[in-house]
Amino acid sequence: MNFYRLISFLVLSGFIVGCASRGHRAPVVDGSATTKQSITASKEDIGEKDWRPDVYVVQKGDTLYSIAFNYGFDYHELAEMNHIADPTLISIGQKIQLFPGKSSIGNTSLPSSRSVESLIKEQPKLVKYAYSERAMAEIENVQNGHSSPVLIANEVVKPAPKISVVPTSSNGAVTSSPSKIIWSMPTDGKVIGGFSEAANRKGIDIAGKLGQPIVASADGKVVYSGSGLRGYGKLIIIKHDNTYLSAYAHNDKILVKEGETVKRGQKIASMGKTDSSRVKLHFEVRRLGKPVDPAKYLQLANS
Repeated sequence: MNFYRLISFLVLSGFIVGCASRGHRAPVVDGSATTKQSITASKEDIGEKDWRPDVYVVQKGDTLYSIAFNYGFDYHELAEMNHIADPTLISIGQKIQLFPGKSSIGNTSLPSSRSVESLIKEQPKLVKYAYSERAMAEIENVQNGHSSPVLIANEVVKPAPKISVVPTSSNGAVTSSPSKIIWSMPTDGKVIGGFSEAANRKGIDIAGKLGQPIVASADGKVVYSGSGLRGYGKLIIIKHDNTYLSAYAHNDKILVKEGETVKRGQKIASMGKTDSSRVKLHFEVRRLGKPVDPAKYLQLANS
């Protein structure tokens, strides 16, 4: 091979790699400033098209509890992310950040750990090889259009791995995999009120006796336990993953605390009629904060 041609190729290749490295350098992240992994996931982590805004403006009648419930979050995480010391003190017009790493309300936008990891993985891996005839042959292969490692200043850059294609729906939204949550009935009894989006019935009502057991419908974490949401009486909210919440209202006694991890079938309350005209359980399933029909997940007893 022509010696000067080889030198020119090496210098040009080194220049190209240097430019590429500068263009894709992973940003520096201050771990003390980032939101903990347990705090609300980014929209990218949800893995589907998300209807929720990045920032919510407080309206009359809102509480941090209701905002978290209506948008599918843990109010503790919203309070921490928005530096709210007392969750009961929010004001009309106040901006509540719903997702971490957004600059909409004056916070510096920081990449998620997942984004940083992706950037790092995109960088070429370098493996040093001693100068040899084989290495020279590799250069010839590249010049001839073959996909083989490239020798640059006695370093070989391995070809990038193949990228998996994420399935998308017809409107371009990323399609999520079916939920792996295993659901079961939260209590025994007749369903006396069904879900109706048109009638603004956000869940189902199950009749029963005062004090009968209410159990967790699926594994999860208790993110709310109390009487702070108007119309629900003594209420328990369980977060099952970044997509689903379940709610258990009108309880007589609450047997779990916020932050507690519960298992499907575990007793969490006793049935009651707090903020209700009769003894019953009002049960909701919420997907990304929106109420969905529990009948899609449960075998309901209607008689």
